[in-house]
Amino acid sequence: MAEKFLMPKLSPTMEEGQIARWVKNEGDKFEANETLAEVDTDKATMEMTALSGGTLLKILKVGGETAALGEAIAIIGNEGEDISGLLKEASSNGSKSEPPASAGGKTPESEKTVQKEKPPPSTTVEQPRELRLEKTSAENSQPGAEGNGTSGKGETTQHETRDTGRMLVSPIAARMAAENEIDLKSVNGSGPNGRIIKRDIEAAMSGRQSAVSGQRPAFVPSTQVGASAYRDETTSKIRQVIASRLAESIGPIPTFYLTVEIEMDSVLSLRKQLNTNESDEEKISVNDIIVKVAAMSLMKHPFVNASYQDKTLRFYEQADIGVAVAIDEGLITPVVRGANLKGFAEISAEIRDLAAKAKAKKLQPEEYTGATFSISNLGMMGIKEFTAIINPPESGILAIGGANPTPVVRGGEIVVRSIMDVTMSCDHRVIDGATGAKFLQTFKQILENPVLMLM
Repeated sequence: MAEKFLMPKLSPTMEEGQIARWVKNEGDKFEANETLAEVDTDKATMEMTALSGGTLLKILKVGGETAALGEAIAIIGNEGEDISGLLKEASSNGSKSEPPASAGGKTPESEKTVQKEKPPPSTTVEQPRELRLEKTSAENSQPGAEGNGTSGKGETTQHETRDTGRMLVSPIAARMAAENEIDLKSVNGSGPNGRIIKRDIEAAMSGRQSAVSGQRPAFVPSTQVGASAYRDETTSKIRQVIASRLAESIGPIPTFYLTVEIEMDSVLSLRKQLNTNESDEEKISVNDIIVKVAAMSLMKHPFVNASYQDKTLRFYEQADIGVAVAIDEGLITPVVRGANLKGFAEISAEIRDLAAKAKAKKLQPEEYTGATFSISNLGMMGIKEFTAIINPPESGILAIGGANPTPVVRGGEIVVRSIMDVTMSCDHRVIDGATGAKFLQTFKQILENPVLMLM
Protein backbone atom coordinates (compact mmCIF):
# COMPACT_ATOMS: atom_id res chain seq x y z
CA MET A 1 0.00 0.00 0.00
CA ALA A 2 1.36 3.42 -0.96
CA GLU A 3 2.36 5.68 1.93
CA LYS A 4 4.25 8.88 2.66
CA PHE A 5 7.94 8.56 3.54
CA LEU A 6 8.65 10.99 6.41
CA MET A 7 11.88 12.77 7.29
CA PRO A 8 13.46 10.61 10.03
CA LYS A 9 15.52 11.73 13.04
CA LEU A 10 19.09 10.95 11.97
CA SER A 11 20.99 12.59 14.84
CA PRO A 12 20.20 13.36 18.49
CA THR A 13 20.02 17.14 17.95
CA MET A 14 18.37 17.11 14.51
CA GLU A 15 15.20 19.17 14.07
CA GLU A 16 15.15 19.28 10.27
CA GLY A 17 17.23 17.93 7.40
CA GLN A 18 18.26 19.09 3.96
CA ILE A 19 18.19 16.59 1.10
CA ALA A 20 21.76 16.41 -0.24
CA ARG A 21 20.83 14.04 -3.08
CA TRP A 22 18.51 11.17 -3.88
CA VAL A 23 20.36 7.92 -4.44
CA LYS A 24 17.22 6.37 -5.93
CA ASN A 25 15.16 7.98 -8.68
CA GLU A 26 11.41 7.98 -9.13
CA GLY A 27 10.31 4.53 -10.32
CA ASP A 28 13.35 2.76 -8.82
CA LYS A 29 12.79 -0.29 -6.66
CA PHE A 30 14.63 -0.75 -3.38
CA GLU A 31 15.18 -3.41 -0.75
CA ALA A 32 14.96 -3.17 3.04
CA ASN A 33 17.89 -1.25 4.57
CA GLU A 34 18.88 0.12 1.16
CA THR A 35 19.89 3.78 0.99
CA LEU A 36 17.28 6.05 -0.61
CA ALA A 37 18.91 9.45 -0.12
CA GLU A 38 21.69 11.37 1.62
CA VAL A 39 20.56 14.03 4.12
CA ASP A 40 22.54 16.94 5.57
CA THR A 41 21.76 17.10 9.29
CA ASP A 42 23.06 19.55 11.88
CA LYS A 43 26.34 17.63 12.20
CA ALA A 44 26.97 15.40 9.20
CA THR A 45 25.70 13.95 5.95
CA MET A 46 23.75 10.83 6.85
CA GLU A 47 22.35 7.99 4.75
CA MET A 48 18.56 7.63 4.86
CA THR A 49 17.56 3.99 4.49
CA ALA A 50 14.28 2.14 3.96
CA LEU A 51 12.84 -0.12 6.65
CA SER A 52 11.24 -2.38 4.03
CA GLY A 53 11.33 -2.92 0.29
CA GLY A 54 9.19 -1.14 -2.28
CA THR A 55 9.24 1.39 -5.11
CA LEU A 56 10.03 5.10 -4.95
CA LEU A 57 6.82 6.38 -6.55
CA LYS A 58 7.22 10.15 -6.08
CA ILE A 59 9.87 12.53 -4.72
CA LEU A 60 8.26 15.41 -2.80
CA LYS A 61 11.48 17.13 -1.65
CA VAL A 62 14.25 17.37 -4.24
CA GLY A 63 17.96 17.85 -3.58
CA GLY A 64 18.64 21.13 -1.77
CA GLU A 65 15.21 21.34 -0.10
CA THR A 66 14.71 21.17 3.67
CA ALA A 67 12.09 19.21 5.59
CA ALA A 68 11.18 19.18 9.27
CA LEU A 69 11.13 15.94 11.26
CA GLY A 70 8.05 13.94 10.32
CA GLU A 71 7.44 15.93 7.14
CA ALA A 72 6.64 13.93 3.97
CA ILE A 73 9.57 13.90 1.54
CA ALA A 74 8.49 11.09 -0.80
CA ILE A 75 5.78 8.54 -1.53
CA ILE A 76 6.66 4.86 -1.58
CA GLY A 77 4.66 1.74 -2.29
CA ASN A 78 4.13 -0.85 -5.01
CA GLU A 79 4.73 -0.11 -8.67
CA GLY A 80 1.62 1.16 -10.46
CA GLU A 81 -0.32 2.15 -7.33
CA ASP A 82 -2.65 5.14 -7.45
CA ILE A 83 -1.07 7.92 -5.37
CA SER A 84 -3.32 10.81 -6.41
CA GLY A 85 -4.90 11.00 -2.97
CA LEU A 86 -1.53 11.15 -1.21
CA LEU A 87 -0.28 13.77 -3.68
CA LYS A 88 -3.36 15.91 -3.04
CA GLU A 89 -2.91 15.55 0.71
CA ALA A 90 0.78 16.46 0.49
CA SER A 91 -0.01 19.44 -1.73
CA SER A 92 -2.72 20.78 0.57
CA ASN A 93 -0.52 20.46 3.64
CA GLY A 94 2.77 21.55 2.12
CA SER A 95 2.52 25.27 1.39
CA LYS A 96 5.62 27.42 1.04
CA SER A 97 4.95 29.32 4.23
CA GLU A 98 4.49 26.49 6.72
CA PRO A 99 5.56 22.85 6.99
CA PRO A 100 3.00 20.08 6.52
CA ALA A 101 1.44 18.19 9.38
CA SER A 102 2.37 14.62 10.09
CA ALA A 103 0.55 11.66 8.60
CA GLY A 104 -1.76 11.53 11.60
CA GLY A 105 -2.91 15.10 11.09
CA LYS A 106 -1.19 16.46 14.23
CA THR A 107 1.96 18.48 14.25
CA PRO A 108 4.76 16.64 16.11
CA GLU A 109 6.52 18.43 18.95
CA SER A 110 9.71 18.65 16.87
CA GLU A 111 7.80 20.45 14.11
CA LYS A 112 6.18 22.80 16.62
CA THR A 113 9.63 23.81 17.81
CA VAL A 114 10.76 24.51 14.29
CA GLN A 115 7.68 26.59 13.60
CA LYS A 116 8.20 28.74 16.70
CA GLU A 117 11.77 29.52 15.69
CA LYS A 118 10.89 30.56 12.14
CA PRO A 119 11.00 34.24 11.19
CA PRO A 120 7.82 36.27 10.67
CA PRO A 121 5.99 36.08 7.32
CA SER A 122 7.70 39.24 6.06
CA THR A 123 10.97 37.34 5.67
CA THR A 124 11.85 34.41 3.46
CA VAL A 125 10.84 31.22 5.28
CA GLU A 126 12.00 28.56 2.86
CA GLN A 127 14.80 28.93 0.35
CA PRO A 128 14.07 28.06 -3.30
CA ARG A 129 15.46 24.87 -4.74
CA GLU A 130 18.37 26.61 -6.35
CA LEU A 131 20.45 29.74 -5.94
CA ARG A 132 19.60 32.05 -8.85
CA LEU A 133 22.44 34.20 -10.18
CA GLU A 134 21.38 36.81 -12.70
CA LYS A 135 23.65 37.03 -15.73
CA THR A 136 25.40 40.37 -16.22
CA SER A 137 25.60 41.27 -19.91
CA ALA A 138 28.35 43.34 -21.50
CA GLU A 139 25.78 45.92 -22.59
CA ASN A 140 24.44 46.49 -19.08
CA SER A 141 27.00 47.24 -16.38
CA GLN A 142 24.40 47.55 -13.63
CA PRO A 143 24.36 44.35 -11.55
CA GLY A 144 21.16 42.41 -11.00
CA ALA A 145 20.16 40.98 -7.66
CA GLU A 146 21.92 37.77 -6.92
CA GLY A 147 21.10 34.57 -5.08
CA ASN A 148 17.99 34.75 -2.97
CA GLY A 149 18.63 38.43 -2.36
CA THR A 150 15.89 41.02 -2.26
CA SER A 151 15.44 44.32 -3.98
CA GLY A 152 15.51 47.63 -2.17
CA LYS A 153 11.77 47.30 -1.56
CA GLY A 154 12.24 43.97 0.23
CA GLU A 155 10.55 41.95 -2.51
CA THR A 156 12.03 38.71 -3.79
CA THR A 157 13.93 39.44 -7.01
CA GLN A 158 12.56 37.78 -10.15
CA HIS A 159 14.90 36.24 -12.72
CA GLU A 160 14.81 35.33 -16.37
CA THR A 161 14.50 31.78 -17.59
CA ARG A 162 17.63 29.73 -18.15
CA ASP A 163 17.36 30.31 -21.91
CA THR A 164 17.75 34.06 -21.34
CA GLY A 165 20.57 33.91 -18.84
CA ARG A 166 19.40 32.55 -15.48
CA MET A 167 21.69 30.02 -13.86
CA LEU A 168 20.47 27.40 -11.40
CA VAL A 169 23.13 26.86 -8.76
CA SER A 170 23.08 25.07 -5.42
CA PRO A 171 24.32 27.16 -2.45
CA ILE A 172 27.30 24.85 -1.85
CA ALA A 173 28.28 24.98 -5.52
CA ALA A 174 28.01 28.79 -5.55
CA ARG A 175 30.26 29.08 -2.51
CA MET A 176 32.84 26.66 -3.92
CA ALA A 177 32.88 28.50 -7.24
CA ALA A 178 33.40 31.86 -5.54
CA GLU A 179 36.17 30.53 -3.32
CA ASN A 180 38.03 28.98 -6.28
CA GLU A 181 37.35 31.80 -8.79
CA ILE A 182 35.44 29.52 -11.14
CA ASP A 183 33.24 31.20 -13.76
CA LEU A 184 29.81 29.62 -13.31
CA LYS A 185 28.87 30.44 -16.91
CA SER A 186 31.51 27.94 -18.08
CA VAL A 187 30.17 25.05 -15.98
CA ASN A 188 27.59 22.59 -17.30
CA GLY A 189 25.08 21.64 -14.61
CA SER A 190 24.31 17.95 -14.12
CA GLY A 191 21.50 18.44 -11.59
CA PRO A 192 17.75 18.70 -12.20
CA ASN A 193 16.89 21.21 -14.95
CA GLY A 194 20.58 21.81 -15.56
CA ARG A 195 21.23 22.90 -11.97
CA ILE A 196 24.92 23.34 -11.13
CA ILE A 197 25.73 21.22 -8.08
CA LYS A 198 28.77 20.38 -5.98
CA ARG A 199 30.14 17.64 -8.23
CA ASP A 200 30.09 19.98 -11.24
CA ILE A 201 32.34 22.46 -9.43
CA GLU A 202 34.60 19.62 -8.28
CA ALA A 203 34.85 18.51 -11.91
CA ALA A 204 35.80 22.04 -12.97
CA MET A 205 38.42 22.22 -10.22
CA SER A 206 40.01 18.92 -11.26
CA GLY A 207 40.43 20.04 -14.86
CA ARG A 208 37.58 18.12 -16.49
CA GLN A 209 36.02 21.51 -17.15
CA SER A 210 37.76 24.88 -17.37
CA ALA A 211 36.59 28.41 -16.69
CA VAL A 212 36.15 30.56 -19.75
CA SER A 213 38.68 33.39 -19.65
CA GLY A 214 38.15 36.93 -20.82
CA GLN A 215 34.48 37.14 -19.83
CA ARG A 216 33.00 39.79 -17.60
CA PRO A 217 32.53 38.64 -13.98
CA ALA A 218 29.05 37.51 -12.98
CA PHE A 219 29.07 39.85 -10.00
CA VAL A 220 29.58 43.57 -9.45
CA PRO A 221 32.52 44.99 -11.48
CA SER A 222 35.24 46.58 -9.35
CA THR A 223 34.53 49.96 -10.94
CA GLN A 224 30.92 50.02 -9.73
CA VAL A 225 29.98 52.71 -7.23
CA GLY A 226 27.16 52.27 -4.76
CA ALA A 227 25.78 49.55 -2.53
CA SER A 228 27.22 46.11 -3.15
CA ALA A 229 25.09 43.39 -4.71
CA TYR A 230 24.72 40.30 -2.57
CA ARG A 231 23.36 36.80 -2.41
CA ASP A 232 21.75 34.83 0.43
CA GLU A 233 22.68 31.19 0.87
CA THR A 234 20.77 28.66 2.93
CA THR A 235 22.51 28.30 6.28
CA SER A 236 23.92 24.80 6.74
CA LYS A 237 22.45 22.72 9.56
CA ILE A 238 25.87 22.59 11.24
CA ARG A 239 26.14 26.40 11.27
CA GLN A 240 22.59 26.74 12.65
CA VAL A 241 23.35 24.39 15.55
CA ILE A 242 26.68 26.12 16.24
CA ALA A 243 24.87 29.46 16.49
CA SER A 244 22.21 27.99 18.76
CA ARG A 245 24.67 26.21 21.06
CA LEU A 246 26.97 29.21 21.40
CA ALA A 247 24.04 31.47 22.26
CA GLU A 248 22.94 28.88 24.82
CA SER A 249 26.43 28.81 26.34
CA ILE A 250 27.41 32.47 26.53
CA GLY A 251 24.06 33.56 27.97
CA PRO A 252 22.91 31.38 30.88
CA ILE A 253 26.30 29.86 31.82
CA PRO A 254 28.24 32.02 34.35
CA THR A 255 31.71 31.77 32.81
CA PHE A 256 35.09 32.90 34.12
CA TYR A 257 38.55 32.49 32.61
CA LEU A 258 41.93 31.40 33.94
CA THR A 259 45.19 31.80 31.98
CA VAL A 260 48.51 30.14 32.62
CA GLU A 261 51.92 30.15 30.90
CA ILE A 262 53.53 26.75 30.35
CA GLU A 263 57.10 25.95 29.33
CA MET A 264 56.87 23.45 26.47
CA ASP A 265 60.54 22.68 25.91
CA SER A 266 60.31 19.28 27.64
CA VAL A 267 57.20 18.34 25.60
CA LEU A 268 58.89 19.39 22.35
CA SER A 269 61.90 17.28 23.28
CA LEU A 270 59.65 14.31 24.14
CA ARG A 271 57.78 14.64 20.85
CA LYS A 272 61.07 14.66 18.93
CA GLN A 273 62.13 11.43 20.62
CA LEU A 274 58.77 9.74 20.04
CA ASN A 275 58.83 10.59 16.32
CA THR A 276 62.41 9.51 15.61
CA ASN A 277 61.42 6.37 13.71
CA GLU A 278 57.87 7.23 12.74
CA SER A 279 56.52 8.06 9.28
CA ASP A 280 54.85 11.43 8.66
CA GLU A 281 51.42 9.77 8.86
CA GLU A 282 52.18 8.30 12.30
CA LYS A 283 53.98 11.20 13.97
CA ILE A 284 52.72 12.32 17.38
CA SER A 285 51.64 15.98 17.53
CA VAL A 286 51.91 18.37 20.45
CA ASN A 287 48.11 18.40 20.53
CA ASP A 288 48.04 14.61 21.01
CA ILE A 289 50.22 15.02 24.10
CA ILE A 290 48.05 17.88 25.37
CA VAL A 291 44.92 15.70 25.04
CA LYS A 292 46.56 12.93 27.05
CA VAL A 293 47.79 15.30 29.78
CA ALA A 294 44.40 17.02 30.02
CA ALA A 295 42.71 13.62 30.44
CA MET A 296 45.14 12.62 33.21
CA SER A 297 44.60 15.96 34.97
CA LEU A 298 40.82 15.55 34.80
CA MET A 299 41.10 12.27 36.69
CA LYS A 300 42.80 14.15 39.54
CA HIS A 301 40.15 16.91 39.62
CA PRO A 302 36.66 15.36 39.37
CA PHE A 303 34.79 18.68 39.60
CA VAL A 304 36.37 19.76 36.32
CA ASN A 305 35.28 16.49 34.73
CA ALA A 306 31.65 17.08 35.68
CA SER A 307 28.55 18.84 34.37
CA TYR A 308 25.68 20.83 35.88
CA GLN A 309 22.33 19.00 35.69
CA ASP A 310 19.94 21.54 37.24
CA LYS A 311 19.50 19.90 40.65
CA THR A 312 22.46 17.52 40.51
CA LEU A 313 26.11 17.44 39.46
CA ARG A 314 27.11 14.63 37.12
CA PHE A 315 30.64 13.28 37.68
CA TYR A 316 32.18 11.26 34.85
CA GLU A 317 34.37 8.25 35.52
CA GLN A 318 36.57 8.67 32.46
CA ALA A 319 37.81 11.59 30.37
CA ASP A 320 36.03 11.80 27.01
CA ILE A 321 37.84 14.69 25.35
CA GLY A 322 36.19 16.71 22.59
CA VAL A 323 38.81 17.95 20.12
CA ALA A 324 37.70 20.97 18.08
CA VAL A 325 38.06 20.47 14.31
CA ALA A 326 37.46 23.28 11.80
CA ILE A 327 35.34 22.35 8.76
CA ASP A 328 33.83 24.46 5.99
CA GLU A 329 30.50 24.86 7.81
CA GLY A 330 32.04 25.83 11.16
CA LEU A 331 33.39 23.87 14.10
CA ILE A 332 32.71 20.34 15.29
CA THR A 333 34.20 18.46 18.25
CA PRO A 334 34.70 14.73 17.66
CA VAL A 335 35.29 12.86 20.91
CA VAL A 336 38.27 10.76 22.01
CA ARG A 337 36.63 8.31 24.42
CA GLY A 338 38.57 7.33 27.55
CA ALA A 339 41.61 9.43 26.61
CA ASN A 340 43.00 8.85 30.11
CA LEU A 341 43.29 5.13 29.27
CA LYS A 342 45.05 5.52 25.91
CA GLY A 343 48.64 6.12 24.83
CA PHE A 344 49.95 8.84 22.52
CA ALA A 345 49.93 6.68 19.40
CA GLU A 346 46.34 5.54 19.90
CA ILE A 347 45.13 9.07 20.64
CA SER A 348 46.99 10.41 17.60
CA ALA A 349 45.54 7.81 15.21
CA GLU A 350 42.04 8.30 16.60
CA ILE A 351 42.17 12.10 16.23
CA ARG A 352 43.40 11.80 12.63
CA ASP A 353 40.59 9.39 11.79
CA LEU A 354 37.91 11.51 13.49
CA ALA A 355 39.17 14.73 11.87
CA ALA A 356 39.07 13.12 8.42
CA LYS A 357 35.51 11.93 9.03
CA ALA A 358 34.49 15.39 10.30
CA LYS A 359 35.82 17.14 7.19
CA ALA A 360 34.05 14.58 4.99
CA LYS A 361 30.85 15.00 7.07
CA LYS A 362 30.82 11.27 7.83
CA LEU A 363 30.87 11.38 11.63
CA GLN A 364 28.24 9.30 13.37
CA PRO A 365 26.29 10.91 16.26
CA GLU A 366 28.10 8.86 18.90
CA GLU A 367 31.43 10.19 17.57
CA TYR A 368 30.68 13.87 18.22
CA THR A 369 28.35 13.89 21.25
CA GLY A 370 28.87 13.22 24.94
CA ALA A 371 32.29 14.76 25.61
CA THR A 372 33.09 15.52 29.27
CA PHE A 373 35.62 18.26 28.47
CA SER A 374 36.93 19.96 25.32
CA ILE A 375 40.15 21.34 23.84
CA SER A 376 40.44 23.98 21.12
CA ASN A 377 43.96 24.44 19.73
CA LEU A 378 44.73 27.41 17.46
CA GLY A 379 48.44 27.48 18.19
CA MET A 380 49.32 25.98 14.81
CA MET A 381 47.60 28.97 13.19
CA GLY A 382 49.84 31.51 14.89
CA ILE A 383 47.38 32.45 17.65
CA LYS A 384 49.15 33.32 20.91
CA GLU A 385 46.15 33.49 23.26
CA PHE A 386 42.35 33.34 23.01
CA THR A 387 39.25 32.33 24.97
CA ALA A 388 36.94 29.50 23.93
CA ILE A 389 33.21 29.13 24.53
CA ILE A 390 32.05 26.20 26.66
CA ASN A 391 30.15 23.48 24.85
CA PRO A 392 27.15 22.61 27.10
CA PRO A 393 26.69 20.54 29.17
CA GLU A 394 30.48 20.38 29.69
CA SER A 395 31.83 22.62 32.44
CA GLY A 396 35.15 23.59 30.88
CA ILE A 397 37.25 23.99 27.74
CA LEU A 398 40.94 24.71 27.19
CA ALA A 399 42.02 27.30 24.59
CA ILE A 400 45.55 26.38 23.49
CA GLY A 401 47.81 29.03 21.96
CA GLY A 402 51.12 28.57 20.17
CA ALA A 403 54.41 27.71 21.88
CA ASN A 404 56.67 30.66 21.03
CA PRO A 405 60.35 31.33 21.93
CA THR A 406 60.19 33.84 24.79
CA PRO A 407 62.91 35.40 26.96
CA VAL A 408 62.33 34.52 30.63
CA VAL A 409 64.33 34.85 33.85
CA ARG A 410 65.56 31.56 35.33
CA GLY A 411 68.08 31.45 38.17
CA GLY A 412 68.79 35.15 37.82
CA GLU A 413 69.64 34.83 34.14
CA ILE A 414 67.69 35.60 30.98
CA VAL A 415 67.11 32.47 28.91
CA VAL A 416 64.84 31.60 25.98
CA ARG A 417 62.04 29.10 26.54
CA SER A 418 59.10 27.93 24.40
CA ILE A 419 56.14 29.43 26.24
CA MET A 420 52.54 28.38 25.55
CA ASP A 421 49.55 30.37 26.82
CA VAL A 422 46.55 28.30 27.90
CA THR A 423 43.20 29.82 28.88
CA MET A 424 40.54 27.74 30.58
CA SER A 425 36.86 28.73 30.34
CA CYS A 426 35.01 27.53 33.46
CA ASP A 427 31.32 27.07 34.27
CA HIS A 428 31.12 28.68 37.72
CA ARG A 429 28.11 26.53 38.64
CA VAL A 430 30.49 23.56 38.78
CA ILE A 431 34.06 24.88 38.92
CA ASP A 432 35.16 27.39 41.54
CA GLY A 433 38.19 29.61 40.95
CA ALA A 434 40.45 27.57 43.22
CA THR A 435 39.28 24.30 41.61
CA GLY A 436 40.08 25.56 38.13
CA ALA A 437 43.44 26.92 39.27
CA LYS A 438 44.43 23.59 40.84
CA PHE A 439 43.48 21.75 37.65
CA LEU A 440 45.69 24.10 35.60
CA GLN A 441 48.53 23.63 38.11
CA THR A 442 48.38 19.88 37.54
CA PHE A 443 48.11 20.32 33.77
CA LYS A 444 51.12 22.69 33.77
CA GLN A 445 53.19 20.49 36.09
CA ILE A 446 52.80 17.38 33.92
CA LEU A 447 53.55 19.21 30.65
CA GLU A 448 56.68 20.78 32.12
CA ASN A 449 57.73 17.43 33.64
CA PRO A 450 56.48 14.69 31.26
CA VAL A 451 58.10 12.00 33.42
CA LEU A 452 55.14 12.50 35.79
CA MET A 453 52.97 10.74 33.21
CA LEU A 454 54.71 7.50 34.22
CA MET A 455 53.69 7.85 37.86
